[in-house]
Amino acid sequence: MFNDIGPLELVTIIVLAVLVFGPDKLPKVIQDVMRTIRKIREFSESAKEDIRQELGPEFKDFELEDLNPKTFIRKHLDSDELGLKEIRNGFDLKKEMAEVTDAVHSRDTDPSPSSSGSGASGGGRLDMTKKPEDPGTDDRPPYDADAT
Repeated sequence: MFNDIGPLELVTIIVLAVLVFGPDKLPKVIQDVMRTIRKIREFSESAKEDIRQELGPEFKDFELEDLNPKTFIRKHLDSDELGLKEIRNGFDLKKEMAEVTDAVHSRDTDPSPSSSGSGASGGGRLDMTKKPEDPGTDDRPPYDADAT
């Protein structure tokens, strides 16, 4: 219930309680609070039992926490009815990445017959570097008389 309260906060609450209620009334206040918490727990447990009885024997393992959508989905996906664990275990990401890497490297090193005759530079590799195009004798760069 108080998982995220640190020691400093706990000391602060105790000091405030002593200041507000005083050292004489503090034990009675703690008893009243504990009694109230106990009654609330008993009430919630009896309500859960009433709901289970009304639902019937089909829902004997029903928990109110199952009404939370995340808990409901997690509970049903963790059961092995769908075979999801086999799928998860059968998929090895490292193996798949190694296969893809091998396929890419073998494509780079193996000359393919379609790219060898298409103007590739030596060894069947395509030259992907950008080279400046030399304008031919017929192709002149545009000349703008107004710019000069």
